[in-house]
Amino acid sequence: MSAELSRSGVASLDLRASHADRDRVVEVLRVAAGDGRLTAEELDERVEAALTARTLGELAVLTVDLPESASEVAGKDVDRIEQRGASARRGDGWVVPRRLEIDSEWGEVTLDFTDAVIAHDTLDIEVDLRGGALKLLTRPGVVVDTDSLVLEYGSVKNRSAAGSGVPVELRVEIHGRMNFGQVVVRPQRRGFLTRVPKP
Repeated sequence: MSAELSRSGVASLDLRASHADRDRVVEVLRVAAGDGRLTAEELDERVEAALTARTLGELAVLTVDLPESASEVAGKDVDRIEQRGASARRGDGWVVPRRLEIDSEWGEVTLDFTDAVIAHDTLDIEVDLRGGALKLLTRPGVVVDTDSLVLEYGSVKNRSAAGSGVPVELRVEIHGRMNFGQVVVRPQRRGFLTRVPKP
């Protein structure tokens, strides 16, 4: 897409989009409409959204269901998170790659799938976690397998489930090594109900 996308990972999706980035996505949308993949209304809506997009992530969402989506907009199939004593988060419409490498030491990494754009049926996560935590917030249709993760003084709490009658949309497979840390997999919590005082 641009030189910005040569930086590995979904982190590049947080970068500001350039005029050239927007123009490329508009061209992808026009070609898709010409192939009959988008209606005239869908084309108008997406072109307008592309021209006003602020980040590469906002552009990626517009073409994720088109043939050139992941490679054209999101860049590589491999993403990497590396941090020391800090926190990293993926959420708010992030485009899920095929493979994610996590190198984390005494910090927290959160992967929120609640509003993620899922372009593949599997996500392979290679973990090297030393202290801290890895948290995965799932939604119906997202299941997480932690059986291949090697634990040394760590713990795993996995409450992921596809949901009754919900087909598996994404299978997340976690492997690698964890020392003095924890992996927590759970559905996103709903907002607290507001109590209305009785009259």
